[in-house]
Amino acid sequence: MADELENIETAIEASQKAVVSREKEIGEDAEQPRGPVGLDIGTSHIIMAQNKGRQIHTVKQLNAFFTIPYSQFTKKILKENEVRFFEKNDQFYILGYSAQNFANMFNTNTRRTMERGLLSAKEDEGITVLQALINTLITKAKRNGEVLCFSMPGEPLGGTKSVVYHESIIKMYLSGLGYRPISINEGLATVMSELAGDNFTGIGVSMGGGMCNVCLSYLSVPVITYSIQKGGDFIDSMVGTSVGEPATKIKTIKEEALDLSVAPRNRIETALHIYYDDLLQNLLQSLSEVLHSSEKIPKISQPIPIVLSGGTVMPAGFKQRFERTLANVDLPIDISAVRIASDPLNTTAKGAMVMALSEEI
Repeated sequence: MADELENIETAIEASQKAVVSREKEIGEDAEQPRGPVGLDIGTSHIIMAQNKGRQIHTVKQLNAFFTIPYSQFTKKILKENEVRFFEKNDQFYILGYSAQNFANMFNTNTRRTMERGLLSAKEDEGITVLQALINTLITKAKRNGEVLCFSMPGEPLGGTKSVVYHESIIKMYLSGLGYRPISINEGLATVMSELAGDNFTGIGVSMGGGMCNVCLSYLSVPVITYSIQKGGDFIDSMVGTSVGEPATKIKTIKEEALDLSVAPRNRIETALHIYYDDLLQNLLQSLSEVLHSSEKIPKISQPIPIVLSGGTVMPAGFKQRFERTLANVDLPIDISAVRIASDPLNTTAKGAMVMALSEEI
C-alpha cells in the first residue's frame, strides 16, 4: 500500500510540471534519455518526453517518409546536408521533417507508417521506417531495463483486434533497444497528464490525426477504453473531397485559420464546420452507447470532468462546439466540466512519461 501511495504522489508531482517542447532539428542526433521515457507514437507525429528537473522536455518528429531513387551522387548530397535516410531496394527512404521538405519540393504528399491510428497495411516497409523514425529520437537505453511507456490506441469499435499486432511489434523493437516497454492507452495518458487534481478520475479523450481514443478512468484505473477510427485526417480527407482540394491544403487551413466559434466565410470553412460536427456527433454518440451498454461503470458520487487533447482540438471555438454537442447526448454519468488539455499536442507523451516515472518508482 505504501508503494502505491508513493507512486500516486510521484504521478501527481510529475503531472504538474510544465512542458518544454520543440521539433526535432534536421541532422540532430538522437538522445540517450536519462530516466523513464514517455513515447507518443501517433499517426502524424512521434513525440518523446523525458523528465528534466522541474520540467518535462518533449521532442517531436514527423511520422512520415518519402522515397527517391538511389544514386551515389544523391547519397553524397544527402549526407552533406545531414538528411536522415536509409537505403533499401535501390531507393532512399527520407525520414521525418526531411521527408516533408522533399514532398513540398515535389508538390506531393509524404507517406506514412500508420493509418487510422495503427500500422499501415499498405506500406511494405512501414515497420522498418517506423523503427528508423524512433531511432531519430532515442538511442539504446543507457542501462538495461530502463522504463519506457508508449502510447497505444484503444480497440476500435467493431475492430478486429489489430491493436494486438501493433502493440507487439512496437514492444519487440523497444525491448531490443534495452528498454522495459509498457503500453498506456492514449485516453488514459490524457487523464494521467491532466487530472491529478481530480484523483485521476474522469474521461480522457485524445483526438489525433488517425483516431479518437476514449478512456473512463477511476483513480487512475482504466475502466473503459475504446477508439473510433476517425480524427483529423478524416476531416481533411472528407473536406478535400467535398470541395475538390488536396487534403494537405485543407490541413493547413484547419491548423492556421479555422475558428469554429464564428460563422464560416467560404465553402472550405463551411465544409470544415460540417465535418467537425460529424466527428463530434460520432464520438459522443459512441460514448453514450458504450457507457450505457457497460456493466463496469463505477459508482461515482460526484460528477466527473472530460478532458480533451490532441491536435484536432486546437481550433478556436472547439470546446464550445464540443459542449453544445454533449448537451444533446444522453450519458449515464454526470459531467462536471469539459476542459482542453494545457498542451494538447504533447499531452499523450507527457502522460506516458508520468506513468513511466510512477512505474519505475
